[in-house]
Amino acid sequence: MKNKLMSLRTFFAKQPSSSNRRLLRIIALAMTLILISSCAPTPSVAAITPPYIDTGIDPESWALIPAGSFPYGQHDHITDVDYNYEMMVTTVTNEQYARFLNEALAAGVIRVGEVEVETGEQVWVEFGAYGFYPGDPYDGYKHEEEIKPGDKLFFPTEADGVRITFDGQTFRSIHEYSNHPATMVTWFGANAYCEFYGWRLPSEVEWEKAARGTELVDGHGLPFTWGMHIERNNANYYSSFDLFVKMFGKLGNTTPVGFYNGNTYTLPEGSYATLDSASPYGLYDMAGNVWQWTGDDYPKQHYRHMRGGSFYSYEVDLRVWKFNSAGPQHYSPQVGFRCAR
Repeated sequence: MKNKLMSLRTFFAKQPSSSNRRLLRIIALAMTLILISSCAPTPSVAAITPPYIDTGIDPESWALIPAGSFPYGQHDHITDVDYNYEMMVTTVTNEQYARFLNEALAAGVIRVGEVEVETGEQVWVEFGAYGFYPGDPYDGYKHEEEIKPGDKLFFPTEADGVRITFDGQTFRSIHEYSNHPATMVTWFGANAYCEFYGWRLPSEVEWEKAARGTELVDGHGLPFTWGMHIERNNANYYSSFDLFVKMFGKLGNTTPVGFYNGNTYTLPEGSYATLDSASPYGLYDMAGNVWQWTGDDYPKQHYRHMRGGSFYSYEVDLRVWKFNSAGPQHYSPQVGFRCAR
């Protein structure tokens, strides 16, 4: 851009007329404005507040998953789950997690302040809600990190992207995000939520059965929670063109829990007709929106697995057998959770 401006100045310097000099100033100003705008940062998700959208799906509801076998994993290994269990119909919302933080704070289960966060040889301090965790069995395996007993960060109150505020006494969810998935929650914080109410995080096997059911098509289980193929209005994923993508760009944002239930939503940005994308047992958002922590502590590793993909995932990562992993101290705008019992 600078070279272009210099060449124009050189050209017009050879032209004696005042009109050419005025034209030079106009062109130079226009190019300067273009240069400034091209270097301006794109708005962050946190800088835009979406409208509140009621999906009509109750975040307090649970779905029964009956005992029986189902095709597990990419290669459809028939796996038996010999007990009935229930899972939340949606991921835990910001409103629900804020309520937990207030109740746990009053009960003395959590505290708010500075807490050490440890991963491998790195230790740093963050400010947020934290509580005690008893630690995990340690096998001393290569690259395995020891998860020691002690206070662990549950929710970083001052990190960029949090949708739950804390005024020194009370946690409150931002209204427009109150029925969006609770994100920025570590595995420790998700586990603490479930245990506080007498529940637990689902195992990967439990999560996948709830997501895909028992149906076989040509000898294979369903690759997506709703069926064999994915459309752009089945789920919230990268560049899925939903209303929130229209507002925020290709990356988009979280959608309210249960958004993909067959309703048509209208915002100033336009209308968007969703497909009913519930799992065979009636669970929503088992594909896209946010990754979901699962509860397994696998031998010889410290990582925890996540299922389901997120609004920042491509379609391929929304297939029911795909997983992601991170240390239990990890938090992200793309990660949430739901409970089982």
